[in-house]
Amino acid sequence: MTRVAIAGSGVIAGDHVRALAALPGVEVAYVHGSDLGRARRIAAFAPGSIATDDYGTILRDPTVVAVDVCNATAAHAPFTIAAGDAGKHVHVEKPAALSLADFDAMVRATEGAGTTLMVGQTVRFQPAVAALAAAIADGAVGRPRLAHVSWYTGYVWPGGWRGWQLDRAKSGGHPVHNGTHLLDVATWLLGAAPVRVFARSFPSFAAEMPVHDSFQLIVRFEDDALATLEISYALAQPKDMFRRIVVAGTDGTVAHSTDDDPVLHSAGAGVPLPSVEDAMAAQLGHWVDVVGGAEPIVRNGQVRAALAAAIAAQRSLDTGLPIDIRDEVPA
Repeated sequence: MTRVAIAGSGVIAGDHVRALAALPGVEVAYVHGSDLGRARRIAAFAPGSIATDDYGTILRDPTVVAVDVCNATAAHAPFTIAAGDAGKHVHVEKPAALSLADFDAMVRATEGAGTTLMVGQTVRFQPAVAALAAAIADGAVGRPRLAHVSWYTGYVWPGGWRGWQLDRAKSGGHPVHNGTHLLDVATWLLGAAPVRVFARSFPSFAAEMPVHDSFQLIVRFEDDALATLEISYALAQPKDMFRRIVVAGTDGTVAHSTDDDPVLHSAGAGVPLPSVEDAMAAQLGHWVDVVGGAEPIVRNGQVRAALAAAIAAQRSLDTGLPIDIRDEVPA
């Protein structure tokens, strides 16, 4: 039995607890939250788990072998480093950190000390994206040269986001908080690190929100491959999603669109698309395998490269200029 603990008591933490509790051979031992009442509500998703507002209780328990950190982004580094220092394996939600220095410290405290660190890049585990990656790895496109991702969703409500997501100091800004999905996918599928980025953003569905809910990135990679990445929260229905991914190379092209998914419309209920369904369960199942010694699908070198690009993209939004990533984002 693999005993794990959850650090976080928000909506995402609830998703993690439900997914982990459903995995065979996994026991959710604790749920940590600064608000003990919320932690208890999340812990109820895994009968038998203990809610606590004392992180030290988790770190001192020798039967807990791994911690899943899914609290607010600004807390990722201290919680991960503390878990690593206590000899625990760590899974951390995206974005992994707000700076490269924090991410490097997280890696040193875990991988550098003999345990593991896996970042929760959930999109890699969506069936359609995993199939694209497998086809590219099998040589379907030859050398990848161009990626284009358009991703529209209905995640924003009319009043806009609230709380820490709107605070750049806590979220890193929209390119870091949400753009990490796109940048990680492009980095993974193209197999190269981003070196230059130009970003622009604009308001769409929630025009009064202080953070623009839509943005576009043009990204050049170290091998001169190019990616055009667009993410927008402009769809009116909270559960709606449209996405198209195209990767072209020297020998061919692979593509996916949610238009190809059979869709069941149900009033008032979100129905998962087959191309994205069960990604969280697959991701956390893989994490448990990594704790047990399996090779990780999510490589921290790629995560670091995508994070550097996301931080540079926010800098591009601030200045209106393209940013050379290695010059503008110090280690």
